[in-house]
Amino acid sequence: MFSVLFAAALLASVALRIWLARRQVKHVARHRQNVPPAFADRIELASHQRAADYTVARVGFGSVDLAIQTFMLIALTLFGGLQWLYELAASWLPDSPLLAQLAFLTLVAVVQSLVELPLDAYRQFVLEKRFGFSRMTPSLFVADLFRGAAIAAIIGLPLALVVLWLMRVSGPAWWLYVWLVWIGFNLLLLIIYPTLIAPRFNRFEPLPQGPLRERVEGLLARCGFRAQGLFVMDGSKRSNHGNAYFTGFGRAKRIVFFDTLISRLDADQIEAVLAHELGHFRHRHVIKRLLVGFVGSFLGLALLGWLSGEAWFYEGLGMDPGAIGHEAPALLLFMLAGPVFLFPLRPLVSFLSRKDEFEADAFAAEHTDARHLVDALVKLYQDNASTLTPDPLHSAFYDSHPPAAIRVGRLLASA
Repeated sequence: MFSVLFAAALLASVALRIWLARRQVKHVARHRQNVPPAFADRIELASHQRAADYTVARVGFGSVDLAIQTFMLIALTLFGGLQWLYELAASWLPDSPLLAQLAFLTLVAVVQSLVELPLDAYRQFVLEKRFGFSRMTPSLFVADLFRGAAIAAIIGLPLALVVLWLMRVSGPAWWLYVWLVWIGFNLLLLIIYPTLIAPRFNRFEPLPQGPLRERVEGLLARCGFRAQGLFVMDGSKRSNHGNAYFTGFGRAKRIVFFDTLISRLDADQIEAVLAHELGHFRHRHVIKRLLVGFVGSFLGLALLGWLSGEAWFYEGLGMDPGAIGHEAPALLLFMLAGPVFLFPLRPLVSFLSRKDEFEADAFAAEHTDARHLVDALVKLYQDNASTLTPDPLHSAFYDSHPPAAIRVGRLLASA
Protein backbone atom coordinates (compact mmCIF):
# COMPACT_ATOMS: atom_id res chain seq x y z
CA MET A 1 0.00 0.00 0.00
CA PHE A 2 2.80 2.43 0.85
CA SER A 3 4.37 1.69 -2.54
CA VAL A 4 1.20 2.96 -4.22
CA LEU A 5 1.14 6.05 -2.00
CA PHE A 6 4.80 6.81 -2.69
CA ALA A 7 4.40 6.26 -6.44
CA ALA A 8 1.33 8.51 -6.51
CA ALA A 9 3.12 11.27 -4.58
CA LEU A 10 6.14 10.98 -6.84
CA LEU A 11 4.00 11.10 -9.99
CA ALA A 12 2.09 14.11 -8.65
CA SER A 13 5.24 16.02 -7.71
CA VAL A 14 6.92 15.29 -11.06
CA ALA A 15 3.78 16.29 -12.97
CA LEU A 16 3.58 19.52 -10.95
CA ARG A 17 7.24 20.32 -11.60
CA ILE A 18 6.84 19.72 -15.34
CA TRP A 19 3.71 21.88 -15.43
CA LEU A 20 5.48 24.69 -13.57
CA ALA A 21 8.46 24.43 -15.92
CA ARG A 22 6.22 24.72 -18.98
CA ARG A 23 4.48 27.74 -17.45
CA GLN A 24 7.85 29.40 -16.83
CA VAL A 25 9.10 28.81 -20.36
CA LYS A 26 5.88 30.07 -21.96
CA HIS A 27 5.67 33.12 -19.71
CA VAL A 28 9.29 34.15 -20.22
CA ALA A 29 9.12 33.57 -23.98
CA ARG A 30 5.89 35.57 -24.21
CA HIS A 31 7.59 38.63 -22.66
CA ARG A 32 10.92 38.19 -24.45
CA GLN A 33 10.37 40.96 -27.00
CA ASN A 34 9.69 43.77 -24.53
CA VAL A 35 11.60 45.04 -21.53
CA PRO A 36 9.20 45.54 -18.58
CA PRO A 37 8.24 49.23 -18.22
CA ALA A 38 9.91 49.48 -14.79
CA PHE A 39 13.26 48.65 -16.41
CA ALA A 40 12.82 50.17 -19.87
CA ASP A 41 15.28 53.01 -19.20
CA ARG A 42 17.78 50.80 -17.34
CA ILE A 43 18.16 47.54 -19.30
CA GLU A 44 18.60 47.15 -23.04
CA LEU A 45 16.42 44.78 -25.04
CA ALA A 46 19.41 42.59 -25.95
CA SER A 47 20.21 42.02 -22.26
CA HIS A 48 16.57 41.26 -21.49
CA GLN A 49 16.44 38.72 -24.31
CA ARG A 50 19.69 37.12 -23.16
CA ALA A 51 18.19 36.69 -19.69
CA ALA A 52 15.06 35.16 -21.20
CA ASP A 53 17.09 32.71 -23.28
CA TYR A 54 19.25 31.79 -20.27
CA THR A 55 16.16 31.16 -18.16
CA VAL A 56 14.56 28.96 -20.81
CA ALA A 57 17.80 27.00 -21.24
CA ARG A 58 18.12 26.46 -17.48
CA VAL A 59 14.52 25.30 -17.19
CA GLY A 60 15.04 22.89 -20.08
CA PHE A 61 18.15 21.48 -18.46
CA GLY A 62 16.30 21.26 -15.16
CA SER A 63 13.63 19.10 -16.82
CA VAL A 64 16.28 16.68 -18.06
CA ASP A 65 17.84 16.65 -14.59
CA LEU A 66 14.40 15.96 -13.08
CA ALA A 67 13.83 13.01 -15.40
CA ILE A 68 17.20 11.45 -14.56
CA GLN A 69 16.84 12.00 -10.82
CA THR A 70 13.31 10.57 -10.87
CA PHE A 71 14.47 7.44 -12.67
CA MET A 72 17.33 7.14 -10.20
CA LEU A 73 14.94 7.43 -7.26
CA ILE A 74 12.65 4.76 -8.67
CA ALA A 75 15.61 2.48 -9.41
CA LEU A 76 16.91 2.80 -5.85
CA THR A 77 13.55 2.30 -4.16
CA LEU A 78 10.75 0.57 -6.05
CA PHE A 79 13.13 -1.38 -8.31
CA GLY A 80 15.21 -2.66 -5.38
CA GLY A 81 18.49 -0.83 -6.01
CA LEU A 82 19.00 -0.04 -2.34
CA GLN A 83 18.40 -3.65 -1.36
CA TRP A 84 21.02 -4.84 -3.85
CA LEU A 85 23.58 -2.28 -2.66
CA TYR A 86 22.84 -3.16 0.96
CA GLU A 87 23.44 -6.86 0.36
CA LEU A 88 26.63 -6.02 -1.54
CA ALA A 89 27.98 -3.94 1.35
CA ALA A 90 27.02 -6.66 3.86
CA SER A 91 28.90 -9.28 1.82
CA TRP A 92 32.05 -7.17 2.00
CA LEU A 93 32.02 -6.83 5.79
CA PRO A 94 30.05 -9.76 7.21
CA ASP A 95 31.76 -9.53 10.60
CA SER A 96 31.39 -5.75 11.03
CA PRO A 97 27.70 -4.81 10.78
CA LEU A 98 28.26 -1.16 11.67
CA LEU A 99 31.03 -0.72 9.11
CA ALA A 100 28.93 -2.58 6.55
CA GLN A 101 26.17 -0.03 7.01
CA LEU A 102 28.67 2.80 6.65
CA ALA A 103 29.89 1.16 3.45
CA PHE A 104 26.27 0.98 2.27
CA LEU A 105 25.81 4.72 2.81
CA THR A 106 29.06 5.36 0.97
CA LEU A 107 28.04 3.15 -1.96
CA VAL A 108 24.76 5.00 -2.41
CA ALA A 109 26.53 8.36 -2.23
CA VAL A 110 29.04 7.24 -4.86
CA VAL A 111 26.31 5.97 -7.18
CA GLN A 112 24.37 9.22 -6.87
CA SER A 113 27.54 11.26 -7.46
CA LEU A 114 28.36 9.28 -10.60
CA VAL A 115 24.87 9.95 -11.95
CA GLU A 116 25.15 13.66 -11.16
CA LEU A 117 28.69 14.03 -12.55
CA PRO A 118 27.79 14.32 -16.27
CA LEU A 119 24.96 16.68 -15.38
CA ASP A 120 27.32 18.94 -13.44
CA ALA A 121 29.83 18.83 -16.29
CA TYR A 122 27.17 19.77 -18.84
CA ARG A 123 25.97 22.61 -16.63
CA GLN A 124 29.46 24.04 -16.28
CA PHE A 125 31.00 23.42 -19.68
CA VAL A 126 27.98 23.75 -21.97
CA LEU A 127 25.10 25.68 -20.41
CA GLU A 128 27.03 28.23 -18.35
CA LYS A 129 29.74 28.69 -20.98
CA ARG A 130 27.14 29.24 -23.71
CA PHE A 131 25.96 32.35 -21.88
CA GLY A 132 29.44 33.52 -20.90
CA PHE A 133 29.28 32.73 -17.19
CA SER A 134 31.48 29.72 -16.54
CA ARG A 135 35.25 30.11 -16.34
CA MET A 136 35.67 26.59 -15.08
CA THR A 137 38.51 24.58 -16.59
CA PRO A 138 38.59 20.78 -16.77
CA SER A 139 41.50 20.64 -14.34
CA LEU A 140 39.73 22.89 -11.83
CA PHE A 141 36.53 20.87 -12.23
CA VAL A 142 38.39 17.65 -11.42
CA ALA A 143 40.26 19.29 -8.55
CA ASP A 144 36.98 20.57 -7.06
CA LEU A 145 35.52 17.10 -7.44
CA PHE A 146 38.32 15.46 -5.47
CA ARG A 147 38.46 18.24 -2.87
CA GLY A 148 34.72 17.98 -2.33
CA ALA A 149 34.87 14.21 -2.03
CA ALA A 150 37.75 14.40 0.43
CA ILE A 151 36.01 16.96 2.65
CA ALA A 152 32.75 14.99 2.49
CA ALA A 153 34.62 11.88 3.59
CA ILE A 154 36.56 13.62 6.37
CA ILE A 155 33.44 15.27 7.78
CA GLY A 156 30.61 13.03 6.64
CA LEU A 157 31.92 9.57 7.45
CA PRO A 158 32.63 10.23 11.16
CA LEU A 159 29.26 11.96 11.51
CA ALA A 160 27.48 9.05 9.83
CA LEU A 161 29.32 6.56 12.05
CA VAL A 162 28.28 8.44 15.19
CA VAL A 163 24.65 8.58 14.00
CA LEU A 164 24.59 4.86 13.17
CA TRP A 165 26.16 4.02 16.53
CA LEU A 166 23.63 6.15 18.43
CA MET A 167 20.76 4.55 16.54
CA ARG A 168 22.09 1.15 17.61
CA VAL A 169 22.84 1.71 21.30
CA SER A 170 20.45 4.45 22.45
CA GLY A 171 17.18 2.54 22.48
CA PRO A 172 13.81 3.94 21.33
CA ALA A 173 14.90 7.53 22.01
CA TRP A 174 17.86 7.30 19.63
CA TRP A 175 16.38 9.98 17.38
CA LEU A 176 16.57 12.55 20.19
CA TYR A 177 20.29 11.92 20.71
CA VAL A 178 20.88 12.07 16.96
CA TRP A 179 19.02 15.38 16.86
CA LEU A 180 21.30 16.84 19.54
CA VAL A 181 24.36 15.66 17.60
CA TRP A 182 22.92 17.19 14.42
CA ILE A 183 22.49 20.56 16.16
CA GLY A 184 26.05 20.48 17.45
CA PHE A 185 27.40 19.49 14.04
CA ASN A 186 25.63 22.35 12.26
CA LEU A 187 26.79 24.94 14.79
CA LEU A 188 30.35 23.64 14.54
CA LEU A 189 30.18 23.75 10.75
CA LEU A 190 29.13 27.40 10.86
CA ILE A 191 32.26 28.17 12.86
CA ILE A 192 34.82 26.12 10.93
CA TYR A 193 33.52 26.65 7.39
CA PRO A 194 34.98 30.15 6.85
CA THR A 195 38.50 29.27 8.00
CA LEU A 196 38.91 25.56 7.29
CA ILE A 197 36.63 24.57 4.41
CA ALA A 198 36.00 27.57 2.16
CA PRO A 199 39.74 28.33 1.69
CA ARG A 200 40.18 24.85 0.19
CA PHE A 201 38.16 26.01 -2.82
CA ASN A 202 38.81 29.75 -3.10
CA ARG A 203 41.39 32.36 -2.21
CA PHE A 204 40.30 34.98 0.33
CA GLU A 205 42.23 38.22 0.63
CA PRO A 206 41.55 41.16 2.95
CA LEU A 207 39.58 43.99 1.36
CA PRO A 208 42.31 46.51 0.45
CA GLN A 209 42.64 49.78 2.29
CA GLY A 210 41.01 52.63 0.42
CA PRO A 211 37.72 54.47 -0.12
CA LEU A 212 35.65 51.30 -0.47
CA ARG A 213 36.91 49.80 2.77
CA GLU A 214 36.32 53.10 4.54
CA ARG A 215 32.73 53.17 3.25
CA VAL A 216 32.16 49.59 4.37
CA GLU A 217 33.65 50.17 7.83
CA GLY A 218 31.60 53.34 8.22
CA LEU A 219 28.41 51.44 7.43
CA LEU A 220 29.31 48.71 9.91
CA ALA A 221 29.93 51.31 12.59
CA ARG A 222 26.59 53.04 11.91
CA CYS A 223 24.76 49.74 12.14
CA GLY A 224 26.65 48.56 15.24
CA PHE A 225 27.88 45.42 13.49
CA ARG A 226 31.15 43.65 14.19
CA ALA A 227 32.83 41.18 11.87
CA GLN A 228 36.09 39.30 12.13
CA GLY A 229 37.20 40.47 8.72
CA LEU A 230 36.36 41.90 5.30
CA PHE A 231 37.46 39.65 2.45
CA VAL A 232 37.48 39.48 -1.33
CA MET A 233 36.98 36.03 -2.85
CA ASP A 234 38.31 35.02 -6.26
CA GLY A 235 34.92 33.91 -7.55
CA SER A 236 35.94 34.91 -11.08
CA LYS A 237 38.13 31.84 -11.46
CA ARG A 238 34.97 29.73 -11.75
CA SER A 239 32.17 32.06 -12.80
CA ASN A 240 31.26 35.56 -13.91
CA HIS A 241 28.33 35.67 -11.50
CA GLY A 242 28.72 38.26 -8.76
CA ASN A 243 27.63 38.16 -5.13
CA ALA A 244 28.39 39.14 -1.56
CA TYR A 245 27.60 37.19 1.59
CA PHE A 246 28.15 36.74 5.29
CA THR A 247 29.61 33.54 6.61
CA GLY A 248 30.40 32.18 10.03
CA PHE A 249 28.64 32.51 13.33
CA GLY A 250 29.12 34.58 16.46
CA ARG A 251 32.61 36.06 16.61
CA ALA A 252 33.62 34.07 13.52
CA LYS A 253 31.43 36.19 11.20
CA ARG A 254 33.08 37.31 7.98
CA ILE A 255 31.93 39.56 5.16
CA VAL A 256 32.91 38.24 1.75
CA PHE A 257 32.71 40.08 -1.59
CA PHE A 258 33.14 38.30 -4.91
CA ASP A 259 35.83 39.99 -6.95
CA THR A 260 33.31 40.08 -9.82
CA LEU A 261 30.95 42.14 -7.67
CA ILE A 262 33.62 44.68 -6.78
CA SER A 263 34.64 45.03 -10.42
CA ARG A 264 31.10 45.81 -11.57
CA LEU A 265 29.55 47.95 -8.84
CA ASP A 266 30.63 51.33 -7.58
CA ALA A 267 31.17 52.16 -3.90
CA ASP A 268 27.61 53.44 -3.36
CA GLN A 269 26.12 50.28 -4.80
CA ILE A 270 28.42 47.95 -2.88
CA GLU A 271 27.56 49.77 0.34
CA ALA A 272 23.85 49.31 -0.41
CA VAL A 273 24.29 45.59 -1.11
CA LEU A 274 26.19 45.20 2.15
CA ALA A 275 23.45 47.09 4.00
CA HIS A 276 20.95 44.57 2.65
CA GLU A 277 23.05 41.70 4.01
CA LEU A 278 23.36 43.51 7.35
CA GLY A 279 19.57 43.68 7.38
CA HIS A 280 19.42 39.90 7.47
CA PHE A 281 21.55 39.88 10.61
CA ARG A 282 19.76 42.78 12.26
CA HIS A 283 16.44 40.98 11.81
CA ARG A 284 18.05 37.72 12.97
CA HIS A 285 17.06 35.90 9.80
CA VAL A 286 20.02 33.55 10.02
CA ILE A 287 19.19 32.54 13.58
CA LYS A 288 15.50 32.17 12.74
CA ARG A 289 16.29 29.91 9.80
CA LEU A 290 18.58 27.84 11.98
CA LEU A 291 15.83 27.44 14.57
CA VAL A 292 13.29 26.52 11.92
CA GLY A 293 15.74 23.98 10.54
CA PHE A 294 16.30 22.51 13.99
CA VAL A 295 12.55 22.24 14.62
CA GLY A 296 12.11 20.60 11.24
CA SER A 297 14.90 18.11 11.91
CA PHE A 298 13.39 17.36 15.33
CA LEU A 299 10.02 16.52 13.78
CA GLY A 300 11.63 14.58 10.95
CA LEU A 301 13.79 12.46 13.23
CA ALA A 302 10.85 11.81 15.55
CA LEU A 303 8.88 10.57 12.55
CA LEU A 304 11.82 8.43 11.44
CA GLY A 305 12.05 6.99 14.94
CA TRP A 306 8.56 5.58 14.42
CA LEU A 307 8.92 4.60 10.75
CA SER A 308 12.17 2.72 11.34
CA GLY A 309 10.25 0.04 13.19
CA GLU A 310 7.48 -0.41 10.63
CA ALA A 311 7.78 -3.25 8.09
CA TRP A 312 5.52 -1.50 5.54
CA PHE A 313 7.95 1.42 5.38
CA TYR A 314 10.75 -0.84 4.13
CA GLU A 315 8.58 -3.02 1.90
CA GLY A 316 6.88 -0.03 0.33
CA LEU A 317 10.24 1.42 -0.72
CA GLY A 318 11.76 -1.73 -2.16
CA MET A 319 13.66 -3.20 0.79
CA ASP A 320 13.35 -6.43 2.70
CA PRO A 321 11.52 -5.87 6.02
CA GLY A 322 14.34 -7.88 7.55
CA ALA A 323 16.19 -4.55 7.47
CA ILE A 324 14.13 -3.44 10.48
CA GLY A 325 16.60 -2.59 13.20
CA HIS A 326 19.28 -1.83 10.63
CA GLU A 327 20.06 1.84 10.85
CA ALA A 328 21.40 2.86 7.44
CA PRO A 329 18.42 1.60 5.38
CA ALA A 330 15.99 3.56 7.53
CA LEU A 331 18.05 6.73 7.16
CA LEU A 332 18.37 6.46 3.39
CA LEU A 333 14.75 5.52 2.74
CA PHE A 334 13.63 8.50 4.78
CA MET A 335 16.01 10.92 3.04
CA LEU A 336 14.93 9.67 -0.40
CA ALA A 337 11.19 9.60 0.24
CA GLY A 338 10.87 12.72 2.40
CA PRO A 339 11.39 15.34 -0.34
CA VAL A 340 8.69 13.70 -2.48
CA PHE A 341 6.05 14.29 0.17
CA LEU A 342 7.38 17.71 1.23
CA PHE A 343 7.44 19.34 -2.23
CA PRO A 344 3.98 20.96 -1.80
CA LEU A 345 5.44 22.98 1.10
CA ARG A 346 7.89 24.80 -1.16
CA PRO A 347 5.65 27.86 -1.67
CA LEU A 348 5.56 28.39 2.10
CA VAL A 349 9.36 28.20 2.33
CA SER A 350 9.74 30.60 -0.60
CA PHE A 351 7.19 33.00 0.90
CA LEU A 352 9.04 33.18 4.20
CA SER A 353 12.36 33.69 2.40
CA ARG A 354 10.95 36.52 0.26
CA LYS A 355 9.54 38.11 3.40
CA ASP A 356 13.06 38.16 4.83
CA GLU A 357 14.38 39.74 1.63
CA PHE A 358 11.83 42.56 1.84
CA GLU A 359 12.85 43.23 5.45
CA ALA A 360 16.54 43.30 4.50
CA ASP A 361 15.76 45.70 1.63
CA ALA A 362 13.88 47.98 4.01
CA PHE A 363 16.85 47.97 6.38
CA ALA A 364 19.17 48.88 3.51
CA ALA A 365 16.85 51.72 2.50
CA GLU A 366 17.05 53.11 6.05
CA HIS A 367 20.86 53.13 6.19
CA THR A 368 21.75 53.90 2.57
CA ASP A 369 20.06 55.48 -0.42
CA ALA A 370 17.46 53.02 -1.73
CA ARG A 371 18.21 54.15 -5.27
CA HIS A 372 21.77 52.85 -4.90
CA LEU A 373 20.43 49.41 -4.02
CA VAL A 374 18.09 49.58 -7.01
CA ASP A 375 21.03 50.44 -9.27
CA ALA A 376 23.03 47.55 -7.81
CA LEU A 377 20.16 45.11 -8.24
CA VAL A 378 19.58 46.16 -11.83
CA LYS A 379 23.26 45.62 -12.61
CA LEU A 380 23.20 42.23 -10.92
CA TYR A 381 20.02 41.22 -12.74
CA GLN A 382 21.68 42.21 -15.99
CA ASP A 383 25.08 40.67 -15.29
CA ASN A 384 23.60 37.42 -13.94
CA ALA A 385 20.99 37.22 -16.72
CA SER A 386 18.16 36.97 -14.19
CA THR A 387 14.77 37.09 -15.85
CA LEU A 388 12.67 40.15 -15.13
CA THR A 389 9.46 38.35 -16.12
CA PRO A 390 9.16 35.07 -14.19
CA ASP A 391 5.90 33.19 -14.16
CA PRO A 392 4.22 34.14 -10.84
CA LEU A 393 3.31 30.57 -9.90
CA HIS A 394 6.73 29.17 -10.82
CA SER A 395 8.31 31.97 -8.82
CA ALA A 396 6.10 31.19 -5.83
CA PHE A 397 7.48 27.65 -5.76
CA TYR A 398 11.13 28.19 -6.58
CA ASP A 399 12.30 31.76 -6.01
CA SER A 400 13.74 32.65 -2.63
CA HIS A 401 13.91 36.32 -3.69
CA PRO A 402 10.97 38.51 -4.75
CA PRO A 403 10.40 39.11 -8.47
CA ALA A 404 12.52 41.97 -9.78
CA ALA A 405 9.66 44.35 -10.62
CA ILE A 406 8.02 44.01 -7.18
CA ARG A 407 11.30 44.34 -5.32
CA VAL A 408 12.49 47.39 -7.24
CA GLY A 409 9.05 48.97 -7.03
CA ARG A 410 9.06 48.76 -3.23
CA LEU A 411 12.53 50.22 -2.98
CA LEU A 412 11.75 53.14 -5.26
CA ALA A 413 8.59 53.85 -3.27
CA SER A 414 10.71 54.17 -0.13
CA ALA A 415 13.36 56.39 -1.74
